[in-house]
Amino acid sequence: QVQLVESGGGLVQAGGSLRLSCAASGRTFRSYSMGWFRQAPGKERDFVAAITWSGGSTTYADSVKGRFTASRDSAKNTVYLQMNSLKPEDTAVYYCASRSGINVPYHYWGQGTQVTVSS
Repeated sequence: QVQLVESGGGLVQAGGSLRLSCAASGRTFRSYSMGWFRQAPGKERDFVAAITWSGGSTTYADSVKGRFTASRDSAKNTVYLQMNSLKPEDTAVYYCASRSGINVPYHYWGQGTQVTVSS
């Protein structure tokens, strides 16, 4: 079983920054890429960013390009999401997820961490 644990959420003013972390553990953790998703109240869960373990290739939702940066520390099995220039519309529960291949669904999910951006 793989466990994903997010941390780093909190309350921040608009224009501020936060860095989320997602630590992966388990007996045999093997993953192709990690994704970040978010879900605002009353809305569906949306893709935010993804990063591959090998090479660190990243993709971002248009809404966060230029403001958010995904990174990873393979030695620690941890991925990060640096969020700058935060806006009230970034308020959501942020989840990390893991998948084993390029065209497979994300299989393992964390419990989520709340990010609240005040105006």
